[in-house]
Amino acid sequence: MSPIAAGIEFRDVTKRYGRGADAPLAVKGISFTVPRGTLTTILGPSGCGKTTTLRMIAGLESPSSGQILIAGEDVTALGPAQRNVSMMFQSYALFPHMNVVENVSYGLRMSGERSEAARVRATQALATVGLVGFDERLPSELSGGQQQRVALARALVLEPAVLLFDEPLSNLDARLRREMREEIRGLQQRLGLTVAYVTHDQSEALAVSDHIIVMNQGLIAQSGTPQELYENPRSEFVAGFMGEALLFRGVVDGEGYAQLGPLRVAVRGQHQPGPATIAVRPQAWQLHPAGQGLAGLATKVAYLGNHYEYTFDTELGPVFVVSTDLGRPLQQGARAGLALSPHGVSVVGSPA
Repeated sequence: MSPIAAGIEFRDVTKRYGRGADAPLAVKGISFTVPRGTLTTILGPSGCGKTTTLRMIAGLESPSSGQILIAGEDVTALGPAQRNVSMMFQSYALFPHMNVVENVSYGLRMSGERSEAARVRATQALATVGLVGFDERLPSELSGGQQQRVALARALVLEPAVLLFDEPLSNLDARLRREMREEIRGLQQRLGLTVAYVTHDQSEALAVSDHIIVMNQGLIAQSGTPQELYENPRSEFVAGFMGEALLFRGVVDGEGYAQLGPLRVAVRGQHQPGPATIAVRPQAWQLHPAGQGLAGLATKVAYLGNHYEYTFDTELGPVFVVSTDLGRPLQQGARAGLALSPHGVSVVGSPA
């Protein structure tokens, strides 16, 4: 990818906290690009290095080695104010004594723009996020979702080359999270923003991203489109982290099929024939009358409104199933036959 096409580029970046050779490594020589005008999510469990990576993009942390480029310019040694980057924090960090338009225009005024011009631009940014007429309100007079929009307008008004989000939705309830992730994604696409977005929430990452980088213990475990990572995980860690998946021992043949007990199912990609670890998503299981496919005994049944969750005892061990068949629910103790669809089944390695 050319430097102009890359909004953000990491080249073998390492971050070590401490000066000694035995000081802990938070990020271990990672390289990636965020294409200009796209939204890339850095995803992973707590302590994987994702927030440290975001802070290095922002200039709030300095790498121990490697290079960071933004829009083709080496910014490794530059401070936050010199990078043309805006960061939206989990806490929003709004000034409680300032009204909405003052909060949004603050960065412009601090950079030397005249108050009236800054106010006009702030009002335009507020309109972009759907907050027309909220100029004079204080943060304490706003809902959580409205405060989120103010923080987003404050980031957008600076017209940054790169917009960064650090767990932006974690303080919101489920309905507001869905609304705001749609808002952020819609703005990013409409304005052509280059965005790096950090979260630990897999469904959030799948919903907003052009690309996802999954990190684990300071390294990139896998990167790709949401569909690639969900349907073709290359490791047990990624299979388990990108939505639920149970791992089974099976056998891959030379014709593109995996054998799991009595079940034979097509698998994606090229794999060496022989024993293999197979990851199966709960939604890949299909329920049939007893006597067909893999025999299962329902030991747990849970109704969740738009689907049922079942756990079956089988010859493969416990099998977790998500079924949207609401018209024919099974009771605990019922027997059923289990089959597999290829969607949601992947080979992730050889068994230990």
